[in-house]
Parts: sequence; structure tokens; C-alpha cells
Amino acid sequence: MMSQVLASVRRGLPPVHREGYPFIAVFALLTVVLMAWVWAPLGWIMLGLTLWCVAFFRDPVRVTPLAPGLVIAPADGKVSFVGPAVAPHDLGLGDAPLERVSIFMSVFDAHVNRAPLAGRVERVAYRPGKFLNADLDKASDDNERNGLVIESDGVRLGVVQIAGLVARRIVCFVREGDAVAPGQRFGLIRFGSRVDVYLPAGTAPRVAVGQSTIAGETVLAELGAAVGLAPTRAA
Repeated sequence: MMSQVLASVRRGLPPVHREGYPFIAVFALLTVVLMAWVWAPLGWIMLGLTLWCVAFFRDPVRVTPLAPGLVIAPADGKVSFVGPAVAPHDLGLGDAPLERVSIFMSVFDAHVNRAPLAGRVERVAYRPGKFLNADLDKASDDNERNGLVIESDGVRLGVVQIAGLVARRIVCFVREGDAVAPGQRFGLIRFGSRVDVYLPAGTAPRVAVGQSTIAGETVLAELGAAVGLAPTRAA
């Protein structure tokens, strides 16, 4: 009976990304130590933190729209900025302002990042920096970041992972020359951060400041002519 209950619970929980395993193991070990040998109330607090760590590294299945020309949200979170901005010079996207959509991820959002469109990774540019609050606009320039340029049918899009006040590690799963599919997992940022998307010139965003986004599902913009949102892909 107990095994059936546990199996049911496991089926109801989203999978956890492998990047989180070492952190969850440490949190769980500290929980056991505090419970058994230090002070039980501290152990209960640590148990709550362990459950939060599991939730932080969750990697839920997403259903990605596959219609041509769609730019999909690369991160769960809330849109904190929509407007013109010059892309970081290390991306090689030029000096002219492009429409930028910034998505702020709190420590309660899933932090697995997904490719905003299909294409080839033309550039990966990592830059060390500060750890300011990722919700600040100047975090785009000052904070540690990792940028990708994705080329798709002659257009180039920039997506930048930005470390935040608590974040201390940006993980990128792709390399220059790799092909990516829309909604494909390409990276992860640990413990609160932001992702900026620099849209190709002439592309108008379809989201507003304050709007919540779901990585791999929310449509940020549409390239070229209007298209439908019919086909989807679960990943």
C-alpha cells in the first residue's frame, strides 16, 4: 500500500534536473544530521529548505508551439523590461538598439532555460562580472553573464543568461555550432537570475512588463508574417 502511495506521489511531481542532484543530496544530509544529532526543530527547517531545493531544480515537461517564426520564452518568470536596448558587444549584434525582453526569475521559479527558436548556435560568449539584483536594468551590463547568438533562416537572435544577487553559477549545455530546437533545454542558472532576449531588427514583442512567462511555451514575438500557433511538441 505504501509503495503505491509513493509511486502516486512520484508521478505527480515534475522531474528534477540532474544539475540539482548534488545540492539536494547536501540539503538532505544536513536534514538528517540536524534531526538525529543536533536539534529536531532545526532539522524540520532544513527539511523545508530541502523541499525548496527540489522545487528549484524541477524540470517540468513543456509543450512548445512549433509554428514557423515564433520566438518562445527561454525562462519561467515575470517580464521586467520590454523596449529598445543595445545588445552586449560580445554578442556581435551591432550597436543599433534592438527590442529586448527581460525575464526575471525568482528563487521560486523553475530555472531550466530553453531555446527560444530553432537554429544554429553561432556564438557562445561568457563574461564574468558582478552579482547585482538581476531585476535592475544595469545587471545586463555589469553582472556575470553567458550569451548565445542563434542563427535561424538568416536572422540572428541573442539570448543572455544573467547571474543575480543569489545566483553564483551559470550552466550552459550547448556549444558553438550546435543545432537547437525550439523549447530545447540549453542551460540553467542557480538561485535567482534573469534572461534577456534580443529580438532581430523589425520584430515587435508580444508580451508586456509584468506578464508571467513559461519557458518553452509562452510566445514572446513573431518573426516575419503572421502565422498560426497550431503544432506543438512536448519536451
